[in-house]
Amino acid sequence: MPQTIPPGQCPDTSHRFSRRDLLAGAAALGVAAVTASLSQPVFAATGLRVGYIPIIPMTQLYVLTGEGWAAEAGLALQTTSFQSGPAMIQALASGTLDVAYVGIGPAMIARSKGVKLKVVAANVIDQVALIGRGPLVKAMAGAASPAEGIKAFRAANGRRPKIGSLPAGSVPDTVLRYWMSEIAHISSEDIEIVGMGEQPLQQALLSGAIDGASILEPILTLVQSRLQDAAIVAKAGSMFPKQPGAVLVVTEDAIAKSRDAVAALVKLHIRATAFAKSNPDRTAELVTDIIGKGLVEREVMRAALTSDATTFVDDPRVILDSTKRMQAFQQSLDQITEPVDVDALFDFSFHDAAKGK
Repeated sequence: MPQTIPPGQCPDTSHRFSRRDLLAGAAALGVAAVTASLSQPVFAATGLRVGYIPIIPMTQLYVLTGEGWAAEAGLALQTTSFQSGPAMIQALASGTLDVAYVGIGPAMIARSKGVKLKVVAANVIDQVALIGRGPLVKAMAGAASPAEGIKAFRAANGRRPKIGSLPAGSVPDTVLRYWMSEIAHISSEDIEIVGMGEQPLQQALLSGAIDGASILEPILTLVQSRLQDAAIVAKAGSMFPKQPGAVLVVTEDAIAKSRDAVAALVKLHIRATAFAKSNPDRTAELVTDIIGKGLVEREVMRAALTSDATTFVDDPRVILDSTKRMQAFQQSLDQITEPVDVDALFDFSFHDAAKGK
């Protein structure tokens, strides 16, 4: 199970830990994951500093750590939880992370700004949907088109609908803007987009502070389970067809220094993808322990893991073309000022080797 460290803070792994150091740390922190890693010889473990956002698209990480596979493979994964992709990219740029489970949008922006990283595996596709509540659902349901629905909302409420998403540059934000511009033909003047972290967005939606959200699971299922007037107004996949989502990225420095460890992680990622698809009950337990303990019921988490907005993949080639399309759109928004060579951003060698290609 990943050990969560306050956002923005990464552990110092520049020195080697002795067995005594690890045992002392486990006793002080009470972190089961550290203790579990001692089942392997300490000298054989390879450390990787892993950042992640606590959301469902990072399920592969929760499975491979929660099931103890990382420790069995001799990987000592030190994990740090972040509230947004841009914050994690800053940590990658500063050299305090080796690996990140992050959205493809922030990964491209980071690469465009000179952060040397590679996408070595994909996590999910078609992960973002638009959920509304109350007045927005009513306006959209009775309209001939999404654009007409937004006009109806403004006429009935005397204001623009307030739609929440993750910060600008994130996949949910980019998908929302793409849907407005390319699919629904809604002017940017007709919707107020509010960027925030995942937990604040969930609370804002439940409290009625926003009218809807371009977001992913488990928020989509959780909000519908708690609010009778909540509903999906634009389905996952329809907002940005075959949208790329979260990915597994590794710094080029980590690849150079710990290539075998990166290869082992990709193998486990592929194994975890298959596990998540075939074992929804156990996967729900593992995901709930990491991102929903005390907040999301296991039944709700299971429903979220099997919803239309959760399509697990691992082959990075699946998202290559749609990533190029997303970059082109982000350039039109001036979020990427320096075009990225998307082909160079991807490294298929680890996935190919794991699949015996």
